Amino acid sequence: MKQSRSLRAAALVAALMGSAALPAMAETPPNMLVIANRIDDIKTFDPAESFEFAGADVSRNVYEKLVNFDPLDLDAGFGPELAESWEISEDGTEITFTMAEGHVFASGNPVTAKDAEFSLRRAVILNKTPSFILTQFGFTPENVEETIVATDDSTLVIKLDQKYAVSFVLNCLTATIGGIVDMETAMANEVDGDMGAEWLRTNTAGSGPYKVVDWKPNESVLMDLNPNYGGEKPAMERVIVQHIQESATQRLQLERGDIDIARNLSPEDIASVKETDGLKVVDELKGRLMYFSANQKNEMLSDPKVLEALKWATDYEGMAGSFLNGQYTVHQAFLPLTFLGALQDKPYSFDLDKAKAALAESGFPDCGPIEISVREAQERIDIAQSLQNTWGQLGCEAELIVGTGAQTLDRYRAREHDIYLGAWGPDYPDPNTNAGTFAYNPDNSDEAGATGLLAWRNAWGIPEMSEETLAAVTENDTDTRREMYLAIQKEHQQISPFGIMFQQIEQHAMQENVQDFISGGATTAASYWVVTK
Repeated sequence: MKQSRSLRAAALVAALMGSAALPAMAETPPNMLVIANRIDDIKTFDPAESFEFAGADVSRNVYEKLVNFDPLDLDAGFGPELAESWEISEDGTEITFTMAEGHVFASGNPVTAKDAEFSLRRAVILNKTPSFILTQFGFTPENVEETIVATDDSTLVIKLDQKYAVSFVLNCLTATIGGIVDMETAMANEVDGDMGAEWLRTNTAGSGPYKVVDWKPNESVLMDLNPNYGGEKPAMERVIVQHIQESATQRLQLERGDIDIARNLSPEDIASVKETDGLKVVDELKGRLMYFSANQKNEMLSDPKVLEALKWATDYEGMAGSFLNGQYTVHQAFLPLTFLGALQDKPYSFDLDKAKAALAESGFPDCGPIEISVREAQERIDIAQSLQNTWGQLGCEAELIVGTGAQTLDRYRAREHDIYLGAWGPDYPDPNTNAGTFAYNPDNSDEAGATGLLAWRNAWGIPEMSEETLAAVTENDTDTRREMYLAIQKEHQQISPFGIMFQQIEQHAMQENVQDFISGGATTAASYWVVTK
């Protein structure tokens, strides 16, 4: 199996390079970036719908936004991109953007405020999974014609339902859903009133450095330069991202020179790379959290004492010190380190006595069978097997339900899981990006369909905590806001159906000549256009 996938990946690069055979290749071309990554979670490239890790990487390089991050200076926060400036009304409820000149879509159409109006309205009207990032400001399909308005080709006005911290609003516009789409191209491909959604699922219409020219699901994504890109021409004229599941196969391809970057190596393979001449490893603290969550539709898993028992029966340090070594650090709160209000308390450790005592106090002292839904990725399966082992010592028989990234997400978003084991990354660098999904669920009904909210996915109705989360997002005093998030997280640790375990440290293995590959830190996604070799 591994041999077959390796050969398919090598053949892909060979074909794209016009080479009949790859074994003799010592390195990739100087103007081509070839990356091995797990991309089986990609469901669509449409910024109004895309809400997965690998899809966000593509969007970051294809779609520009009103405001965005400089990949070489992430600590500076957001800055102008398609909007050169903005003004805030006296009452704080209206933001007027002035569009920058010189931005052009891959089609050759200039970017205007009308495109920004169309894109933001479209995201609200389509109401796909990430739409809550915009609708939390009061935008609805019924009011977008009055609340998101391009007064001319260079001016966009957005009207909020109340005053928010301006940084919060602008941070939200850096999310994938903030990508500005070529209105003319999208509507030319509209079918049955979908505003181009079906076409944009597999095609792109952005003004960023690249455009997607080929996507083979679960195999590869190919991006070429946007010939009309208004910025400095990237050194990498072509980017190929290959789906290679196995760490050992990624390492082999890296050592052979078939790829430039391997993004999913195990600690053992990372150690091997560090000892190999011509290769290097770069560590980057990410905002991604690894967690398990329990569906509150399951009577046993809705028992607070059962949840407590599962949290005490998790071997956090054992996993972090063995098969996750160097790639995850123990973290037990929903805000990742580096975020305002991040809680560093770690109240749980592996303690079977406390776990057994909690289970004995529950309504299910014998524990019943549990299904753990997990994506087919080695470190996640390793974590799931560890939980299967330690929870088994409580008498909780756990079965692993393994699927692709798309399959496990579909099951999770349909609220059909028992336990979901997965990762969550921030959509924008404001604490509400995680508070607004881990600790917010104003409508727990099935009809709400709030698939972007993790609390909803787990059927956890929390009206009081939802109000606390809303209060925190409107607080303008930074110190007070920080304390509010600390308090919410402390409560969340004790009562929620979430077992937050780790924060990721991504270890990028790459050829020694690769410079400035940035996967986005804790705030955004990968940037290919600044890479040089």
